[in-house]
Amino acid sequence: MGMTNRERMLAVLRGEEPDRTPFVTYDGLGASNGAVWQALGADSLGILRWSKVHRIVHPDVRFESRPVTKDGLRGIATALFTPSGHLTQERYFDPVFNSASISKHFLTEPDDYLIFREYLRAVRVQTDDESFISDLYDLGDDGLPMVEVTRTAYQQLWIVWTSLLDLSLHFADIPEIMDETVELMNGIQRKICDTVVNALERLPIPYVNFPDNITAPMIGPDNFRKYNVPMYRYLAEKLRGTKVAIGVHMDGDLKALWDQIGTSGINCIDSFSPAPENDTTVAEGLAMWPGMRLLLNFPSSVHLAEPAEIHRTAREILAQGGTPGRIWIQISENVPPGRWKVSYPEIFRAILDHGRG
Repeated sequence: MGMTNRERMLAVLRGEEPDRTPFVTYDGLGASNGAVWQALGADSLGILRWSKVHRIVHPDVRFESRPVTKDGLRGIATALFTPSGHLTQERYFDPVFNSASISKHFLTEPDDYLIFREYLRAVRVQTDDESFISDLYDLGDDGLPMVEVTRTAYQQLWIVWTSLLDLSLHFADIPEIMDETVELMNGIQRKICDTVVNALERLPIPYVNFPDNITAPMIGPDNFRKYNVPMYRYLAEKLRGTKVAIGVHMDGDLKALWDQIGTSGINCIDSFSPAPENDTTVAEGLAMWPGMRLLLNFPSSVHLAEPAEIHRTAREILAQGGTPGRIWIQISENVPPGRWKVSYPEIFRAILDHGRG
């Protein structure tokens, strides 16, 4: 009798050998899990679900949201209110994938950081096991919960709070304020990491993830070294000697960060995006980082290819991965609507063909 999806995923995360390379999807992305299981079999696709063991509260500070529209697009305007002022953001949703993009950021001027830091000082991190326990039992043998420890400060700033251009200007124009802001954010993240470590006394946490969306051109080696690596190492040191895997969502070009990734303390790259779409092959990654597992996103553009090309690409990825145990193939980026019915069977067939290498 073969392994369950859960057992296969755990084997890879723990550096062990599964009976075959896992095929995994972020929960709710690309297709109905039930529809895939009906088409390919109940043990074909494992589920990876974002989960938490903490919650954030902020007394005397509140967020309020209201619906808005712009150029026919549905959106949400959110205001952050503090005792000394407020900040606003506007997001609008893509009608196909329902993904949001920000058209107006919370932080645009240097003075905005005075309000933002008031919010950061108000944040309290509290233990909350409920969602993880619910996810663990809901997924059962079908998959695993992946515990989020929020984005590191630099990534969080330009993805959530301000534009990349404004962030660069702010670091140049108000460096002391920015350093203090980053340290406040790091303090919150360290508390979140500590909450995960403390939860290990009660909960079987298999995998912790920094949802950083790393691509080298957007952060650069110097910023990655200064702002990201210390937080990865902080958690890695706390989890030393445990079986908990530590991943970072790195879904872009990585070549400029190769050396630093290798010494960062993490042991999983989540949503690793291989060549030809990005600049690092599976073979290069496995050779450079001997202890690393590549939880790679199947190249998004290939979902649109002919079935034979999808199968060939999957077989090539698996061949570079070698004997099952150091990679899995996952769906962690949007798939063109309806294409899963063409691409998923070919990916899964390639996994079965690959067998044990």
